[in-house]
Amino acid sequence: MIWKHIVSNFLTVLIVLMIAAAGFVAWGTNQYSAEGPLESPICLRVESGSNMRAVSLDLEEQDAISNGSIFRVGADYAGKTSQLKAGSFLVPEGSSMEEIVDIVTRGGRSTCGTEVVYRVGVNSEEIQVRELDPATSQFQTIAEFDPTPDEGEAPEAEALAIYEDVRDAGDTRYRVALAEGVTSWQVIEALKSADFVESDLEEIPAEGSLAPDSYEVVAGSAVSDLVERMAEAQTERLQVAWATRADDVPVETPEEALILASIIEKETGLADERRQVSSVFVNRLKQGMRLQTDPTVIYGVTEGRGVLGRGIRQSELDRETPWNTYIIDGLPATPIANPGLASIEAALNPDETPYIFFVADGTGGHAFAETLAEHNANVAKWREIEAERNQAN
Repeated sequence: MIWKHIVSNFLTVLIVLMIAAAGFVAWGTNQYSAEGPLESPICLRVESGSNMRAVSLDLEEQDAISNGSIFRVGADYAGKTSQLKAGSFLVPEGSSMEEIVDIVTRGGRSTCGTEVVYRVGVNSEEIQVRELDPATSQFQTIAEFDPTPDEGEAPEAEALAIYEDVRDAGDTRYRVALAEGVTSWQVIEALKSADFVESDLEEIPAEGSLAPDSYEVVAGSAVSDLVERMAEAQTERLQVAWATRADDVPVETPEEALILASIIEKETGLADERRQVSSVFVNRLKQGMRLQTDPTVIYGVTEGRGVLGRGIRQSELDRETPWNTYIIDGLPATPIANPGLASIEAALNPDETPYIFFVADGTGGHAFAETLAEHNANVAKWREIEAERNQAN
């Protein structure tokens, strides 16, 4: 009988222990998947060669998780302990341990931390070092400088030092941002000064073939790969716009559309003017008038290799080049810049207007006219504005 009592008591204790263990597992599982204690987003940095224990201790210190042991056991049970990735990761407020484990193991590039943006503009280049503020999910610029200063000048020492520090960090992200209207020569020359990519491209891509946009790049990657992405993006944009073009647009090929778009891009920086400017050129083409647009003259002088930096001379207006639309009929031989999507769309779907003239109006925009008399009056107003500005200076 005594053995029966012993066995019975043992089984009872075993059952109680099993129930307790099951309850503990259920509690732990609930803790692992439940909303976490994090009150505001954080940027969690995982160093190369780190492990789940170090990550869990960091999370505990930042009050992002309630129990580091459960975090580690959960990651191990899910088979993700060995999948930890180095980088900087944005952890939203209230994230569960399960969600955080997924964030630091799913792969891909860093989602927060430091970002270097190389801005290639029409008139200048700039490197910006930016930090993501987890609370607002907005980047804040902490340093900026010109990577191609004039001879005898140097970037600001403090800004350059900040850049050099983050450049050597393994989780820094990089972007190259092209402004609308840059030339292909400007793009390639600028990228030669970008020390976070490998400059392996000497040949200048065809003018107009690169899509102005912001591109994320991997440190040490080839410029040729980046340029290929830019070209693919521009080809896709042009194909989509061409498929939805207006029936009566006087361009025969997508290449002609790109040429017209590049002229529109260089003539106006105002988004709401592009289709009006396009209508002027379309009306001129339909009527057999020369386009007579200054940016084509300038391109004939510079061929896209830099900025003219002065007014156009009469001799340049009179000089015949493949681009000078004061001399040649129709469209120039090639695009004169890399147009953005809005200008491509404007070229293929212009406003319907009677305008065949326009001139600057002093506000950054243009005054449009249907007749030469109206245009001459607008020109006279513009010259008055120019004279007043010259006197003020």
